[in-house]
Amino acid sequence: MSQLVNNPDTHEDTAWLNTELDDLWIFDKLILSKKLGYVCGPAGVDVPQDGHYIVRPITNCVGLGLGTSIEYLTVKDWTDHLDPGKFWCEIFEGDHLSIDYEWGKPILSVQGYKSKDTFTKWDKWTKVQQFIELPDLIKPLAKKYQHMCCEYIGGKLIEIHLRRNPDFDWGNTEFIPVWHGQNTTAPEGYKYIDYPELHGRVGAWIK
Repeated sequence: MSQLVNNPDTHEDTAWLNTELDDLWIFDKLILSKKLGYVCGPAGVDVPQDGHYIVRPITNCVGLGLGTSIEYLTVKDWTDHLDPGKFWCEIFEGDHLSIDYEWGKPILSVQGYKSKDTFTKWDKWTKVQQFIELPDLIKPLAKKYQHMCCEYIGGKLIEIHLRRNPDFDWGNTEFIPVWHGQNTTAPEGYKYIDYPELHGRVGAWIK
């Protein structure tokens, strides 16, 4: 059985239910982006200039990059054609880090690697020693909630989860997802674990 099922402190739905009403804005990636000063807006609001933008669901408690795409948007064509419930934002480049905090203190940092042609299937996550101090905007929340997992691209905060990352609970330093239809035989030096989730992952190779 998936470890996600066994540990409520890793569940997004549990985090939602346990979050105070006035703090639920952190699940809204558009509001978070706007508060952080990013160039962004909801579907139906014009972009400030022509160019490529990342388009994402404003709220996605299911996980991964579901519904995400890169779109060329222009001032002339507006953004009315985008799906309701999505927003556009400037694109950030650089390392993708997922950092766990406990009472605001960083305790785990992992870097994700994937192909640029997908937003849902990661190739590998590895432990790293890159830690980022929480933005001032988020520090008050870190005093109220024990667990916080923050995603960064190029040092820019892009989303927050009031839960922890369970993928390194085995003391592992690497986590390689194994997808449906893929041979589960672990490469030399790795161990296969049964670790399914609804997006098509059946397990993982860890070491």
